[in-house]
Amino acid sequence: MLEVAEIIRLHGAAYLARVADRILPSHRRALRDLEACRTPSLGGHVHQCDHCGRQVYAFHSCRNRHCPKCHRDQTERWLTAQRARLLPCAYYLLTFTLPDALRPLARSHQKTVYGLLMKCAAAALLTLARDARYVGGRLGCLAVLHTWTRDLRYHPHVHLLVTAGGLSADGTAWIASTHRSYLVPVHALSRIFRAKICTALNHAGFLDQVSPDIWTTPWVVHCQPAGRGQKVLDYLGRYIFRVAIANSNLERIQDGQVTFRYRDNRTQHVRRVTLSGVAFLQRFLQHVLPRGCTKVRYYGIWSPTCRRQLDQARALLTVPRPAPTEPVPITPTPPPAASDPPPMRCPVCRTGTLIRVGVLAPQRMRAP
Repeated sequence: MLEVAEIIRLHGAAYLARVADRILPSHRRALRDLEACRTPSLGGHVHQCDHCGRQVYAFHSCRNRHCPKCHRDQTERWLTAQRARLLPCAYYLLTFTLPDALRPLARSHQKTVYGLLMKCAAAALLTLARDARYVGGRLGCLAVLHTWTRDLRYHPHVHLLVTAGGLSADGTAWIASTHRSYLVPVHALSRIFRAKICTALNHAGFLDQVSPDIWTTPWVVHCQPAGRGQKVLDYLGRYIFRVAIANSNLERIQDGQVTFRYRDNRTQHVRRVTLSGVAFLQRFLQHVLPRGCTKVRYYGIWSPTCRRQLDQARALLTVPRPAPTEPVPITPTPPPAASDPPPMRCPVCRTGTLIRVGVLAPQRMRAP
C-alpha cells in the first residue's frame, strides 16, 4: 500500500529546499517522524515462527499524532472513554467555521487562534443555551478542532457534540431543549460567536491585523441532530490522532505527481486530486499542529471541573430499575483471571506462533 511516508522519502528533500529556513519546527518533526515510522531507524523486535522458522521484523511506531499509521489502540481507548461519558439523551452536532479573512491570521498564530476558536464557539453556545426560551440549563460540550476539507485544503473549524438539554442552575433538574427541530437559533448564535471572537482577538492584540469588514458579514454556524451521539463520536474519533487522510486514500505516485481520492461531502461521489509531490506535502503539513496545541476540549458539565454536575445530570437522566418483589440470592462472582495477550500468528504460514527472539537497536537516520 502506498503511504504518506513514501511521499516524504521521495519529495521531502525538495520540499525542505523550497521552504528553506521558513519551515516550522512542528512540520520538520512530522517529516522526520513519519519517514522513520516502523522502519529500522526506530528499532524494534525480531520474532520467529515456531512452526515454519521464518523470522518477522516488527519495527517501532513514531507515535506522532499526525501519523496515519499510529494510534489505532489510542483511538479505541479514547472512543471507549467518550462512550462511557455520554449521557442517555439526544445530541446535536454544531460546526463553527472560521471565515476566510481570518485564516491567514490563524495560520500565522495557530496555537492562539485555534484556542480562541474553540473557546469562543463553546462560550457562545453555552451563553445562548442558558436562555429559557431554548434550554435554560448548562449543556455538556465536546469540542474537536479540524483544519481541513476532505481534499486537504485549509479550512479551520470546530465540531461541537452537545447534549440536547442541560442541567438546571441549582442542579436539581434536567431541562430538555425547548424545540425539537433545533437546539438554538444559528443566526443569533453566529452573531454571538462573531462578537466573542472579536473581543478575544482584541485582548490578544491581533484585532488591527484583521479587516474591519469581517465584523459586518455573516459567519457560518451549522447545527444538526446527532441522535444519541454514537455515530458522531465514531466520526470524530477517526481524526483525533491523525490528519484527514489515510494511506488507503492514496492511489499512485507517477512522474512526480501524487493522486489521492476522497468522497465529496455534498454529492457523496468519489473524487480524485492530483498534485505534485511538493504541493501534496505542503497541503498535508498545513494541518500539522504545533506542540502543545490542544485538539480536544470539554466544556459545560463535561468540563473536568464539573464532575459533580455531570454525575447529577446522569442520575437525573437514568431511570432507576424497579426493585425485585422477592429477594434474589447473590452469588459472589470470582474476579476474572489475569490473561496474557493472545499470541501473534505467523503472517507467512498462518499456522505457527511468533516468539520474540531479539531486539533491534535504532539506526541513525540518513541526513535529508
